[in-house]
Amino acid sequence: MMRYLSLDQQRILFVLALFLFGILTYKFYDHSPLPPEETIKEIVIEVSGEIQKPGIYIFNSPPTLKEAIEKAGGLKEIARFDPISSTERLETGTLLTVTKEPSQIPSPTFLGEEGQEEIEGGDFKIKISRMEANKLLVFSIPLDLNRVSHEDLCLIPEIGESLANEMIAYRERRKGFRSVEEIKNIKGIGEKKYQSLKNFFTIRN
Repeated sequence: MMRYLSLDQQRILFVLALFLFGILTYKFYDHSPLPPEETIKEIVIEVSGEIQKPGIYIFNSPPTLKEAIEKAGGLKEIARFDPISSTERLETGTLLTVTKEPSQIPSPTFLGEEGQEEIEGGDFKIKISRMEANKLLVFSIPLDLNRVSHEDLCLIPEIGESLANEMIAYRERRKGFRSVEEIKNIKGIGEKKYQSLKNFFTIRN
């Protein structure tokens, strides 16, 4: 025997159906933009040598030389910083090496070889260079294509001895890379491999 719903029951079911339809529509078809996530780029600095707490330190923004030294506990002995050099902002992947030197009148010294810089202050000399390639790779910091060594290239996935040789030979032939994309001109690097390798490299001035 077939039983029919009353008019009131039909109305209740209709309202419930509309309610469920509204929930499903909101859940699956609402594409209102979400606020962008704020990303903080970590700045990685290594401090070594005549320092209280040698090690690798993470900053939320590029630190000055003085801030990096202070975060590492400061120098082992009291020394005066050069007021100009100590306010210079350091880029990620920087290595500060502090050595003790015979006492002399401080005078900033700049060395062009491989982008290294030496700053004298009191009895201490602070050399600014780059962290080792294996440490840079751990922190996902790109390697400079125009300075990376054959051995360091071999640390990168998908680059073996043969491809590293090709990259070094190309660099010497062309007297340096002008852009990271230029590695696509090297034998053994197609578009697919380039996409997987490009983030490992940069071109530094």
